[in-house]
Amino acid sequence: MLTGPQFQPRRGGKPKKLVVLLHGYGSNGDDLISLAPHWAPAMPDALFVSPNAPEPVPGFAGGFQWFGLTSLDPHRMEGGARAASGPLNAFLDAQLTAHQLSPAQCALVGFSQGAMMAMYVALRREEPVAGIVAFSGALIGAGSLASQMRAKPPILIVHGVQDDRVPVAAAQSAAEALAKAGHGARVELRPRLGHSIDAEGVASARDFLAECFAPRIIP
Repeated sequence: MLTGPQFQPRRGGKPKKLVVLLHGYGSNGDDLISLAPHWAPAMPDALFVSPNAPEPVPGFAGGFQWFGLTSLDPHRMEGGARAASGPLNAFLDAQLTAHQLSPAQCALVGFSQGAMMAMYVALRREEPVAGIVAFSGALIGAGSLASQMRAKPPILIVHGVQDDRVPVAAAQSAAEALAKAGHGARVELRPRLGHSIDAEGVASARDFLAECFAPRIIP
């Protein structure tokens, strides 16, 4: 089972929301858990969890990967995401069960390879999560998405225009592929930003997550 750091609900007591933070290649759960203090005031009843990916990266002390990047072939990457989806889905199910929460009370946030996993997994789960935030990522398995997509949660894609690791074109390609598959995404491009998350992106994601978790008013 995946493990990693947690940030308990700011309000205390039993969590009523769950935000799962998925780190990028070669990093670990300690990286993205740093976002929790910035978002906790807007979601004081949310538990933030940031699991380490299932595989250590050879030669990276303390670094983990969701799947290997020895090849950037799209089919190999889709196979890697598919294999990693098993441990991630098991982790999500265990967290929801442990805290007696529904998928609608859970959001996924990922950076880079973690963003790839967030979109790959959440779009294929039977029940939709509250929302997905994808920082500096890409949509893996776009060709199979129309036939495999089971859920259509709201998606925010945030990407730096100057990203030299995952080109900004990946954000537009993801939005186009989602639209073609019958879904959509909100895309926010950050000028002069590389492969990183800036303060504006953190604020946009906070507001987006708060919106996703807001009670739905049925007319």
